[in-house]
Amino acid sequence: RLNADNARFLLLAVLIVLYMLCGAAVFSAIELPTEREAKERWEERLENFTRRHNLSRAELRHFLREYEEASVAGIRVDDIRPRWDFTGAFYFVGTVVSTIGFGMTTPATVGGKIFLIFYGLIGCAGTILFFNLFLERLITVIAYVMKSCHERQLRRKGVLPHNGRRGSGTSEVDSLAGWKPSVYYVMLILCVASLIISCCASAMYTPIEGWSYFDSLYFCFVAFSTIGFGDLVSSQNIRYESQGLYRFGNFVFILMGVCCIYSLFNVISIVIKQSINWILKKLACKCCHRCQRRLFRSRRNVVMPGNVRSRGNISIETDGVNESDTDGRRLSGEMISMRDFLASNKVSLAIMQKQLSETANGYPRQMSSNSKQNGFSGGVGALAIMNNRLAETSVDR
Repeated sequence: RLNADNARFLLLAVLIVLYMLCGAAVFSAIELPTEREAKERWEERLENFTRRHNLSRAELRHFLREYEEASVAGIRVDDIRPRWDFTGAFYFVGTVVSTIGFGMTTPATVGGKIFLIFYGLIGCAGTILFFNLFLERLITVIAYVMKSCHERQLRRKGVLPHNGRRGSGTSEVDSLAGWKPSVYYVMLILCVASLIISCCASAMYTPIEGWSYFDSLYFCFVAFSTIGFGDLVSSQNIRYESQGLYRFGNFVFILMGVCCIYSLFNVISIVIKQSINWILKKLACKCCHRCQRRLFRSRRNVVMPGNVRSRGNISIETDGVNESDTDGRRLSGEMISMRDFLASNKVSLAIMQKQLSETANGYPRQMSSNSKQNGFSGGVGALAIMNNRLAETSVDR
């Protein structure tokens, strides 16, 4: 198990590094020419300005540096609302606790920076907990709706009686108790919900902020995913039509969007985990075949593990062991000691002991094969909450 977790971690790290390298290459190819053209245009304007007003380059650059410092403090050429009035400060703390961090507004005093450290420590932790609880309830609602639709479909086919009671002789009805929603259906629902919220929010931002619809969609993804570049920030002008209503709508859209995108990221991480497990399983199969061929050449009286009966869905997720030399001796008819027998079956004995103990205490945990097939197992933090909710939800409510 430890080796499998390490292998999964290393493979994921390698894939993330490769993904970052590919992304850097693409963005560099797309954005670098535009940056060079903008720099050339700026140098030309700077040269014309210094020549026209008889200024030195050093004096002009010194003035521009001072403006950059003023810009960090919130001073702009155009009229915008004060950064640190109550509404501006509330918008700022919203970007802090949600981990968006646009960067348009930042504390400039030592006291503000010290307070931000402690305020963000508690605020971010509480908001992440809120997102986790929201995710748990969202998955519960999705699972309940999908199971209701599944039951209605079975009643339409005549498998389930209309009174909702299940018969014991039908395999479809028996499997309904352990039915779980597919992770791909959940991902599709969250994708549609996130897209609808983004499109509605963009329809609001486009006329009010004066952005194009594509820029509004871009802002929605950057804000909802808590990336928060800060190149486009909503609610920064000094006046808006229906200002109170717009700021309330902006708050609601950002809150709903962050919750949906956060949930979608966790579901996508499950799919990525399944893909990594599939890759590791394929790599393990190739390595096992090579080891089996070597073992077969070295020991002719041992049955090849490839011909041994399967142990029943042993994968990276399960605590399984490879076919050992003891297994080969036992299946080839050779005698083995009790110590070898216990060593080769220690995992099976441990699982059996756990199941017997749970049965004796009266709370055996029901694990269906559908839950493993759907991929809702394991996870840390929000992943664990969502996986447990998807694994434990059934049609009996």
